[in-house]
Amino acid sequence: MALKSSTFSLFLFSFLLSTITPSFAHNYPPKHTQKSLRKPCKSMSFYFHDVLYNGKNSKNATSAIVGAPAWANTTIIAGQSHFGDLIIFDDPITMTNDFHSKAVGRAQGLYVYDKKEVFTAWLGFSFVFNSTEHKGTLNFAGADPLMNKTRDISIIGGTGDFFMARGVATLMTDAYEGDVYFRLRADIKLYECW
Repeated sequence: MALKSSTFSLFLFSFLLSTITPSFAHNYPPKHTQKSLRKPCKSMSFYFHDVLYNGKNSKNATSAIVGAPAWANTTIIAGQSHFGDLIIFDDPITMTNDFHSKAVGRAQGLYVYDKKEVFTAWLGFSFVFNSTEHKGTLNFAGADPLMNKTRDISIIGGTGDFFMARGVATLMTDAYEGDVYFRLRADIKLYECW
């Protein structure tokens, strides 16, 4: 009798396993994850304009060197690919590449030039929106190898309209004028939208 009971238990276990397993396998990974990997839930493009303080442009400067290596100062960007300069910024965000167009928010944060041999920086900043179209923040962090035509940086969160957003921003240098002004285009793709 014990043999029949264990045989029946093994048969029942095999039957249940064969009927349950395909449904788990079919639904893994979850469908919302599969879709989010292929197609962003929101896409946007913005420009932000950085005017570095150089000792003479205090009226329109939107960024300033707040830390510099021992051989440099805080009004002239350091030599050697600007290595060691720490810059804070409060740049206008616009929908077009025109510096004088209406701002839809501010890009606020910092960047650090972190390599001697080539221009590269580390960025940590937020887009702070306060317009009729968007309210809230998007937060960014990551490396910015400036010599590459396009660079991807992580979107690590947000608030308001962008609560808990996750995604990628592709940055492109849209204009560069000496060591005083540059404009970046940010093509934003959010893959987690709430």
